[in-house]
Amino acid sequence: MSRIGKKPINLPAGVTVDVATGNVVTVKGPKGTLSQDVNPDIAVAVEDNQVVLTRPTESKRHKSLHGLYRSLINNMVVGVSEGYKKELELVGVGYKAANQGQVLELSLGYSHSIFFALPEDIKVNAETPKGKNPLVTLEGIDKELIGQVAAKIKSLRKVEPYKGKGIRFVGEQIRRKAGKTAAKK
Repeated sequence: MSRIGKKPINLPAGVTVDVATGNVVTVKGPKGTLSQDVNPDIAVAVEDNQVVLTRPTESKRHKSLHGLYRSLINNMVVGVSEGYKKELELVGVGYKAANQGQVLELSLGYSHSIFFALPEDIKVNAETPKGKNPLVTLEGIDKELIGQVAAKIKSLRKVEPYKGKGIRFVGEQIRRKAGKTAAKK
């Protein structure tokens, strides 16, 4: 991870980074504000519209922390400037999705509908294009939170390998299995 940590993070226009006491990095941008606690061993500096992270030694632990915090801060910079978006597709007969505010209602072939409450930081949109599978779109500035919520929604109905029914990301490839074949005579 040390090669990742050495790369400086370029700040787009309108994004500011502040390093407070206790090594708390706060990133402000047009879409919002995010903050992250950084290990005290890793030094964070803002120079010439770039964020540079340095490590004290070449030990394996410091190298891995260096790359980790560089990636986390970069994800925050991209989040507050552009934002993140995940699209989930519901594949299956009778599968439906609808949202009322921050509550997502899913009909996934169970005997009851599932009501999934979403965090306030995430915008959700459920739509059913004519002749296509229902789509659930999640948008927000926190990459970790979006991924965690998307994974939780996916876990409500995992994709099965025989017919391919379930919840998947748009464009995700599913490994399919061949079913049983008839006995040969």
